Amino acid sequence: MLATGVDIRDLRPEHWSEVARIYAQGIATGNATFETEVPSWEEWNAAHLPDHRFVAEAEGSVLGWIALAPVSSRCCYAGVAEVSAYIAEGARGQGVGAALLERAIESAEAAGLWTLETGVFPENEASLAVLKRFGFREVGVRERLGQMNGHWRDVVLLERRSP
Repeated sequence: MLATGVDIRDLRPEHWSEVARIYAQGIATGNATFETEVPSWEEWNAAHLPDHRFVAEAEGSVLGWIALAPVSSRCCYAGVAEVSAYIAEGARGQGVGAALLERAIESAEAAGLWTLETGVFPENEASLAVLKRFGFREVGVRERLGQMNGHWRDVVLLERRSP
């Protein structure tokens, strides 16, 4: 259940310092991404779809963010986007991720995106659970997809098709 007083808003450049802080917290867990450093605003902004990025805010603080990125520049994939979402350490388990995911799905469907996909480390059970609650299905496991700290990591590939 989402804590009261949380609002989902468009992610804007002025949110970047808090978005970057939350992104860094996710990187530090070792179970959120292969990334080792937070990109600059310019890099991040260029990689994500402008109409499909949101923050969860409460009392002037960003509790989490979600954004969609195109999976390819090829026209046949115009309706397919990759989901990235990160929740602040102190806000995890409070429904913030679910609220952000719900908003991103609504936004994607309104824009005609037909498939959302994401890759999640199998150890990230909380993310897998919330994605499956929102209709994402496991497509497969990409075994030994990449190395992190000298160890091979698997990635669970999930997708959600719009009705």
